[in-house]
Amino acid sequence: MTQQIALEGKQAARKTLELTENIAQKYAHKDNVLEEVRDWLGRFIKTASEGDLHILTLWIAHTYLLPSLGQSPRLLIESPVPGSGKSTVLDHINRLGNAAMQAAVISSPALIARTLSVAPRTILIDEAEKSLTMNTDVGKEVFAVINAGYREGATRPVLTPLKDGGWETEEHPLFAAVAMAGNSPKLPEDTRQRCIRILLLPDREGTVETSRWRVIEDDALALGAKVAEWALSVQDAVAKDIPDLPKGLTGRSAEVWEPMLVVARAAGGKWEERCLKLIAEHLEDIQTDAEAGLENLPRHVMLLKDIRDAWPEGCGFWPTTDLLAGIKRTSPTQWTSEHKYGDLTPHGLSRVLTKQFNIRPERPGIGDRRRGYYRHSFESAWASTLRPTHPLEVDEPAEVDGST
Repeated sequence: MTQQIALEGKQAARKTLELTENIAQKYAHKDNVLEEVRDWLGRFIKTASEGDLHILTLWIAHTYLLPSLGQSPRLLIESPVPGSGKSTVLDHINRLGNAAMQAAVISSPALIARTLSVAPRTILIDEAEKSLTMNTDVGKEVFAVINAGYREGATRPVLTPLKDGGWETEEHPLFAAVAMAGNSPKLPEDTRQRCIRILLLPDREGTVETSRWRVIEDDALALGAKVAEWALSVQDAVAKDIPDLPKGLTGRSAEVWEPMLVVARAAGGKWEERCLKLIAEHLEDIQTDAEAGLENLPRHVMLLKDIRDAWPEGCGFWPTTDLLAGIKRTSPTQWTSEHKYGDLTPHGLSRVLTKQFNIRPERPGIGDRRRGYYRHSFESAWASTLRPTHPLEVDEPAEVDGST
């Protein structure tokens, strides 16, 4: 009996040794801590693609480098159905990221500012579809803080009580990393434009491990400390790195992806190649959405686009009545009585083009004396606003009706 127990003990020890060696081999990336982070996340999180794991890894690493990067893309963690592991992702970021804090409910924008008064932190917001809403004044202010805080230097005035019973105003910094998880949360467009999105899928087949924190807590914290140590060793190089951006990566897209590219370059190995692939996929998605008409464009930008698309080839001057007939023919649901704003009139067209793009109707000197628009008046607005390789940057949507 004793011999049997001893034999079983030796077998168990051998299995334990083999398991330890396998784990060590799996995470043997002494030259690249980000590989260890990616492998760790892949054990517990099922993403829609490998690229989502790369995004999550780079984003976690960037939380330690905010002062060197100067800006921080928001991380949006989404899933098509509940139970896909969004809270699990936040739990891992909480252990692996820099100075993370989980904010189940944000009752006041001032609360965010006060938590950031000492140094940038990582704010984790779960169930964003419930906790973040534009339906209240507080919600609108919270979104304003989230949007402003993606770049270093933004502040918010906060009233602070004095010992004598009075109040004083202090400027508190807003710069922080923010991760939001939810089931298709309804975020304002300007917030979405500042986000990098990862998609999770439910693990019906049991391909990932359960995050048993009683067992893995210490290992997760140790890995987070290792990321912090790595970030400290590269922070000066990160601050000086100004990479050449891929063609087409401009505007808001550049602000979102440049920090990830800088982190990837600092990590070495395959990380720069992986990040460039993610950027190429991002630009391709934008182009595909544009071609499919899935862009969420403000109405006055849609007007500019429809004019460009309908403009006759070889036509230098287009009379107003003909121009209106052209865009109503190609997009009747937008510019005719079918739309809630009604039929677009010459006066309404002129007001919008003048106010938004400084494009004014003119009367030709000879021939047809009807007022209209010269093609060259639109070319600058078309080139700067409708470039198909990056998302459009318009902060305030303008309403276009038929009479104003």
